[in-house]
Amino acid sequence: QVQLVESGGGLVQPGGSLRLSCAASGSFFSIGVMGWYRQAPGKQRELVATKTWGGYTVYADSVKGRFAISRDNAKNTVDLHMNSLKPDDTAVYYCYITFRRDLRDTYADYWGQGTQVTVSS
Repeated sequence: QVQLVESGGGLVQPGGSLRLSCAASGSFFSIGVMGWYRQAPGKQRELVATKTWGGYTVYADSVKGRFAISRDNAKNTVDLHMNSLKPDDTAVYYCYITFRRDLRDTYADYWGQGTQVTVSS
């Protein structure tokens, strides 16, 4: 069993900052990718930022220069530091990982429950 515990969502004014945190726990051999996706009302879920175990990072164009992802491999945690927030950033943010149960296993996707981020004055 794998668990992802997310925290840090909430209401913030435009131009403000928030930090989302996600901690992974449970029965797995290793985690490959950790990151965040988001889904706004009426829209498809989209990638926000991801980071591999080795440090390769991907950001959505819409958040480059404003958001930063950090990851602690030893603690199995990933944070998303969001700055200069805009109303368009309003969405449910989902923690995402890929993990495997043993060395010979393939990586599987796993999602958190989601945390609401609302940017509004």
